[in-house]
Amino acid sequence: MVHAEILIPLSSEAKEVEAKVRQPLVLRQPVGYNRAFLDSYRPNETYYLDQCLREELHLQGKAVSRHEPAGTYARHLANRLLIDLSWNSSRLEGNTYSLLETERLISAGEIATGKNALEAQMILNHKGAIEFLIDSANEIGFNRYTLLNLHALLCDNLLEDPTASGRLRTIPVGIGHTTFLPLEGPQRIEECFDQVMDTAAAIRDPFEQSFFAMVHLPYLQPFVDVNKRVSRLAANIPLIQHNLCPLSFVDVSQATYISALLGVYELNRIELLRDVFVWAYKRSCARYSAVRQSLGEPDPFRLQYREQIAQLVTEVVHKKMSKPEAVAYIQGFTSRHIQAPDRERFIEVVENQLLSLHEGNIARYRLRSSEFVSWRETWH
Repeated sequence: MVHAEILIPLSSEAKEVEAKVRQPLVLRQPVGYNRAFLDSYRPNETYYLDQCLREELHLQGKAVSRHEPAGTYARHLANRLLIDLSWNSSRLEGNTYSLLETERLISAGEIATGKNALEAQMILNHKGAIEFLIDSANEIGFNRYTLLNLHALLCDNLLEDPTASGRLRTIPVGIGHTTFLPLEGPQRIEECFDQVMDTAAAIRDPFEQSFFAMVHLPYLQPFVDVNKRVSRLAANIPLIQHNLCPLSFVDVSQATYISALLGVYELNRIELLRDVFVWAYKRSCARYSAVRQSLGEPDPFRLQYREQIAQLVTEVVHKKMSKPEAVAYIQGFTSRHIQAPDRERFIEVVENQLLSLHEGNIARYRLRSSEFVSWRETWH
């Protein structure tokens, strides 16, 4: 199922990167790991995010007083963050669980019918890794303890070689659909990993620190697998510690995200990934009501399908559907009435509306309080 790709506003530089990495493989130059790309970065002197961007993100991401203990905000929204980040990060890996199926798996341990065990394991691993970051907010950082344990949690029961869990790789790896050849040699990998950690730890601005991790961890490929997942969760370390809105990759399409990483791998260019990071962070802020200023126009997708969304939400409540029943009903409706490119996103929007439904917003669906209360008993 193809996810409807939301058009992210891109700078001219980002568009240039995207055009280059979407050329056929035969037209793209084979390249290896460029150590100079890492060496040239000087913490608090080099900036991938300019000052205006960092100030804008600080303004939108500020959630609670800076005097609160590390992880306070993440703990406040832990239940929602576990679902959103587990689902979105897994989705970027090709996982086919829906948002509601993910919520059911995380909250009740119920594996979705017709899905393979690998997909459930991937989501549950994300849950464990996110809980580790929240519970250990005072202890985590860009160091071996945090990153190796993050890897071990994310790859639990997923690697052919279980001894590779939580360890830097000692063997060559390849990446599909790219001309990039990752670094080889255990000693060189270890040296660069330590340098990435030391550099990241020295960065004072939490957003620059977060984005640096998203650039250099996948580029190095320090583990045999699960590198991108590690980088997405590691990007949340400074946000959790500084009580800023977390980054849950809301609405980021797999195609755009992969193109952005290819720009780093093959060209050492960060513009496309930067635009994705900034846009995704603003979407996350909107999700968690941490924004202190307008985010602009309403979502045109929800506007386009407002009647169908309202119809489905109302029917799920009126018919007192459980979560598994709702998943099947929404998928059936979508396959019959929604055009193919929009189906996956439509399902996501409807499921989000159901998960966000409470007594303070049911009037928009013309639901009575008694109907809502009766349905919630079945829903939970």
